Amino acid sequence: MDVTVPIEILPADTEGAISVWLFKSGEAVVEGDVLAEIMNQKAATELVASASGRLTILVPAETAIMGGQLIARID
Repeated sequence: MDVTVPIEILPADTEGAISVWLFKSGEAVVEGDVLAEIMNQKAATELVASASGRLTILVPAETAIMGGQLIARID
């Protein structure tokens, strides 16, 4: 399953950043786990796993991101 930045957190035309990943690539996650904190211009928001499996991080922390961008996978 692809993990993308929800446009509700970060609109497509707005730049933000992943503040911190709370899991490492290769770790098991469970649906509902908080995967990361995403910063926009106003606040930090938690990104929650929508599936269970092994996390593969594609975009490291402190990297600029946009809404809708693919940032990880859960397999």
